[in-house]
Amino acid sequence: MIIAGLILAAAAAAFHVFIFALESLRWMEPATRKVFGVASEADARTMKPLAFNQGFYNLFLALTAFLGVGLYIVGSTVVGLTLVFAGTGMMLAAALVLILSDRSKARAATMQGALPLLAIVATAIGVGIA
Repeated sequence: MIIAGLILAAAAAAFHVFIFALESLRWMEPATRKVFGVASEADARTMKPLAFNQGFYNLFLALTAFLGVGLYIVGSTVVGLTLVFAGTGMMLAAALVLILSDRSKARAATMQGALPLLAIVATAIGVGIA
């Protein structure tokens, strides 16, 4: 079950790298503006510094989870699992903040938080079994 949790954590991390790319690298593109509901190029330009910063936040969460998976694979199980739980836990917490602050963002919060939640549950069950 730990392996399933690690796979889910890696998938959650990959999704957060995708979010990083949208927010920090592709923010001004019309397709990206549509994803985030930004009405105009002028609005996107105003929001660009915030999106850039938020994108890196998502990247750092992803790197935490990826590093945890990698360390677990090479035998540093305690440190690896700690980083997996830290990375996915913060991803889930951010999704909860999103939904609690704006109910209209339920779809986005679900997309952001589902994989981390599943990773946490599967990994915790795996640890409990082991």
